[in-house]
Amino acid sequence: MAHTTRVELGDTLAARKTMVLTTFKADGTGVPTPVSVAVEAGRIFFRSYAETWKAKRLRRNPLVEVTPSTLRGKQRGPTLPARSQLLNGGDEAAARRALRHRHPFLQGMLVPLTHRVLRYHTLHYELLPRD
Repeated sequence: MAHTTRVELGDTLAARKTMVLTTFKADGTGVPTPVSVAVEAGRIFFRSYAETWKAKRLRRNPLVEVTPSTLRGKQRGPTLPARSQLLNGGDEAAARRALRHRHPFLQGMLVPLTHRVLRYHTLHYELLPRD
């Protein structure tokens, strides 16, 4: 796959609120999942909760592919290679703020409330270019 820069990733994803995030199983099979995305100050964020298969795949292999999409996952742009990085501390707070700002109802209220009620451990990630 071709090398992608942070600017290319940000420019490609900034116009959409959702992207298809493709994570990879141990056998190399890709698993596409639509997720909310926020691009702020040149950084690209998304979240999940720790018990999802997606989060388990990301723990094993941070290399992903991302494609701008509709809420239902219909692709609306090019697919680019990327690398996910689990965030903590101030970076995690920045991701939370960016998602809340970009998606006030869904990621600002509904998802955090649902995660709290169901006692999910929310994980925040940043997308970076592949090295």
